[in-house]
Amino acid sequence: MTTTENTSPTAAGSGASATQAFRASQQQGAPEGGVSAERVSTVVQAVLAGVHEAIHTHQVTYPEFQAAKQWLIDVGEGGEWPLLLDVFVEHEVEDVASRTQQGSKGSILGPYYLPDQQKLPAVTALPMRADEQGTPLTFAGQVRDTAGNPLPGAELDIWHADDEGYYSGFAPHLPEGNLRGVVAVDEQGRFEIDTIQPAPYQIPTDGPTGMLITAAGWHPWRPAHLHLIVRAPGHRSITTQLYFEGGQWLDSDVAQATKPELVLDPHPQEDGRLRSEYDFVLEPA
Repeated sequence: MTTTENTSPTAAGSGASATQAFRASQQQGAPEGGVSAERVSTVVQAVLAGVHEAIHTHQVTYPEFQAAKQWLIDVGEGGEWPLLLDVFVEHEVEDVASRTQQGSKGSILGPYYLPDQQKLPAVTALPMRADEQGTPLTFAGQVRDTAGNPLPGAELDIWHADDEGYYSGFAPHLPEGNLRGVVAVDEQGRFEIDTIQPAPYQIPTDGPTGMLITAAGWHPWRPAHLHLIVRAPGHRSITTQLYFEGGQWLDSDVAQATKPELVLDPHPQEDGRLRSEYDFVLEPA
């Protein structure tokens, strides 16, 4: 989340950073060809039919239509389309994709992914400030294939918010790459990562997305979570998020991205550190 000088998150700043990161990722991994005209026609007509049905069912008035038009213009001018789509739409796209996939459960990518982070060994600590606040957390596990064999060539691209709910790259008071890294597993597919437990955070609410949330009487909060992309040669990558048992907003995530299979249950250690283990299973590509 990009912030102002007092570290208050701004929707415009977050939108600009998320848009830039999305465009960079698309340029790196842009698929060949494109979507067929037939597919575009089918999906767009279905979306429009849904809008038309809502208008008729709820007897939308001209003032309401004009307000919606202005709001859509504001979303575009404020650069909030990545935020809006990631929060309110992506979970459904991910749900459709998961129906034909095996292995570990996935979840949404979200707007705060940044590629090309620091490469780290299997037993490591994420880059962080010397005085990084938060409860120390060790996250460990193994990456296997669907037959139960370790995947020694796997890596975990991991990132998460800090103890105040801010992401590096989207908050100018945080060092570049803070609490981000790409961890290469060992010969048995195992990893052990020292970091801190992230905090819940609210999506930026000072822009049109926040106006919608306020007008609808919703809350803007996401539960605390770890983001991961787990990949290995010859296997389908998994994009997921891992949450924490008993965490605030776990049952009412604004992005509707939580799943029971993705909830960690960290255990306190003698040194005060929390420890949680989670294994990943990747299917052949």
